[in-house]
Amino acid sequence: MALKTGIVKGEIFLKHIPGEGCPDTPQRLKSIYSMLNDSDMQGFFIDVLPQKADKEVITLFHSPEYFEKIAETKGKELIALTADTHAGADTFDAALYAAGGLIKAISQVAAKKIDNAFALIRPPGHHAEKSRAMGYCLFNHIAVGALYAQKKLNLSKILIIDWDIHHGNGTQHAFERDPTVLFFSVHQAGLFPGTGIFTETGIGAGEGYTINLPIPKGHGDAEYTAIFERLLAPVAEQFAPELILVSAGFDTHKDDPMGGMRMTTSGFAAIAASIKRIADKVCGGKMVCSLEGGYNLDKLPGIVKAVLKEMAGITCCDVGAMAAEADKKKVDYVVRRCIDVHRHQWHFF
Repeated sequence: MALKTGIVKGEIFLKHIPGEGCPDTPQRLKSIYSMLNDSDMQGFFIDVLPQKADKEVITLFHSPEYFEKIAETKGKELIALTADTHAGADTFDAALYAAGGLIKAISQVAAKKIDNAFALIRPPGHHAEKSRAMGYCLFNHIAVGALYAQKKLNLSKILIIDWDIHHGNGTQHAFERDPTVLFFSVHQAGLFPGTGIFTETGIGAGEGYTINLPIPKGHGDAEYTAIFERLLAPVAEQFAPELILVSAGFDTHKDDPMGGMRMTTSGFAAIAASIKRIADKVCGGKMVCSLEGGYNLDKLPGIVKAVLKEMAGITCCDVGAMAAEADKKKVDYVVRRCIDVHRHQWHFF
């Protein structure tokens, strides 16, 4: 049965121009938005019009001083916030609509107006810290969205999954002391920003609610799917979140310039199907994805299409069959390291 899957998109996200040489170009979204007009994508999706987040919402996570710092970039020529993160004249508004668009999607999923949603937004967010821009990210949409869901929508427990090739340092730091938000990240070891080792498991009351899987390059579709099935699925069942948020980066594709993974379109469909199956089991299917990385303009539209089709129930990937093809040695290494670190907190079936 086809599900009601919402899509957040908007022209405002194309107006963020981060400067020459930055891989996060407007063309990323232009290529995806064009794909949404394909004949096989018609009649299945619901537009979720982005709204502009205000200061009160952004400062659920970010400091007021940082908000004002980003606000001051509005209307000005390119400003370097860090060596790799720049703001143009329309960047502040784009970032506000990105956070607000994700929140609109979360609100509609929570209210059961739609089953799930994908926020096709930019700039990305998962590297942004409380008071610092980083890695092309200005506001951490996922962190703001999770806190909004808790404080304004009265959801208590939230699972955040980050499958970008880079570790979501900002998101981890937002919740590392919080046992009501479980952060689960699979990323390539040794890449920017240098955080996310196995033994970063949370602090204080949040100990055990951060699960990092820094994996060596060379993992592909079957390995990723097997890792999600063997590690994420049992933990998610025990944690029992009321909402699943996904930082969906597509730079683990084998043709992406950012890293050394071997994912293909089929693999992204499989991990989306795996998470959807988990969401159906633990939280009534409430799953919202937010676009992070992914820089191969030729591959990106097809990957996003495959994920959207799984979310909408148009296709149904055989997750078990995909996982069964995994390189046992590669998967066993990740599983063993994870269990060694987390055995006192979680049961891995």
